[in-house]
Amino acid sequence: MRVMAIDYGDRRIGLAVSDPLGLLCGEAWTMQEWDMERASARIAEEAKAREVGTLVLGLPKNMDGSEGPRAEKSRAFRELLLRDTGLPVILWDERRSSIEAHAILHANGKKEKQHRRSVDAVAASLILEGYLGSL
Repeated sequence: MRVMAIDYGDRRIGLAVSDPLGLLCGEAWTMQEWDMERASARIAEEAKAREVGTLVLGLPKNMDGSEGPRAEKSRAFRELLLRDTGLPVILWDERRSSIEAHAILHANGKKEKQHRRSVDAVAASLILEGYLGSL
């Protein structure tokens, strides 16, 4: 069963999908969408096309474990995904995923300006790897 991880943001959404066995990250990309409703519908289409069975949505928490406004947006987005996909949507603690994604891009020689294009996809990959590793 494929798993899709989602790094939800206001401007860009990082997506990563596992291999068919649900063991490794198979592909990752970034989707630009500002409207939450349209984003959910597009993700539903992507999930169906890739035969995804589970969604893992990053839940941004503060370093002390508390939740702020970004977490509230993720919880609201989860409800849309449940409605539009009919799939289970697991909330996954994504603390430090963006920081680690920037570090990975920097270590691979990407300049800071180039990070915007792919940092969300890398963050989604990290969310996916964390979830798959927990199984």
